[in-house]
Amino acid sequence: MKLGILGTGMIVKDLLSTIHELAFDKVVLLATEQTQKEAQEMVESYGLDDVYVNCDELLKSDVDTIYVALPNHLHYAFAKKALEADKNVIVEKPFTSNSKEAQELVDLAKNKQCFLFEAMTVHYMPAMLQLKKDVMQLGKMKIISLNYSQYSSRYDAFKQGQILPAFDYHKSGGALYDLNVYNIHFVLDLFGQPKEVNYYPNIERGIDTSGVLILDYDNFKAVLIGAKDCRAPLMNTLQANQGHVVITTPVSRLRDYQVSQNQHEEHKTFTSQTHAMYYEFKEMKRMIEDNDHVKADAMLKLSLMASQVMTEARRKAGIVFDADKD
Repeated sequence: MKLGILGTGMIVKDLLSTIHELAFDKVVLLATEQTQKEAQEMVESYGLDDVYVNCDELLKSDVDTIYVALPNHLHYAFAKKALEADKNVIVEKPFTSNSKEAQELVDLAKNKQCFLFEAMTVHYMPAMLQLKKDVMQLGKMKIISLNYSQYSSRYDAFKQGQILPAFDYHKSGGALYDLNVYNIHFVLDLFGQPKEVNYYPNIERGIDTSGVLILDYDNFKAVLIGAKDCRAPLMNTLQANQGHVVITTPVSRLRDYQVSQNQHEEHKTFTSQTHAMYYEFKEMKRMIEDNDHVKADAMLKLSLMASQVMTEARRKAGIVFDADKD
């Protein structure tokens, strides 16, 4: 598998920290003229193969898979461009700005017979795979409470009028798309499509700096909190009538949890885990190499579902992205 990475930001550096464990045949970066020097340094530091500054030239190269690690509002356009060039595509979370864009990419990928993925760590972590089995032993779910609150260093600048992408509705930012997206994928993976979606955000300058998302599953409710304007101890709980689960890390970095059933408590830790991104890229690489469209399609359905939930949440809360106007 030959990978072309679009971007040089922090998420790319996270991936590069585990890149050699993934044994790609080739890895190249796409940089801008402004980031070309930094990209070249990354190539030398991580032993990569090349740097491009022209996307068209990269798409004409022998890379077979493109990883779109650009700001949120650029995901759709660059993923579409790569698919049209008959490349497999991995899109960093959030998948797209809205569900219309997401469906268009899915349709295009199927037409081109290319693989398309959302890079979402939640689904591939060893602890998550075990948790899905343990939850089935807890009886009927009643209440889920997930809280990913992380004070953003960019929030201080935002309050002073400096609008960076994470807080820019022109660029599909906000707490829902940056942090709560992980909570959403976690719940959807476990329980599927909710019956109703409602979002109660704190809005400043047209964007949600924090908010509470409620997913109604008729027989139980899920309360998902994502905040970039305040912080709180990380505490996630799943409460069922025969037991409960406690998770004290973000679900995107799930490494251990405590499960209690009929007065018996067990702490499960997965100490052999490496970087969270390793597991998602390892499995996406396997799906491509094994031509496993069945598993890939199942993961795409989750991404479409998450996109629909977030689009509906924003619609009800009155948060409008530029991409919604196209």
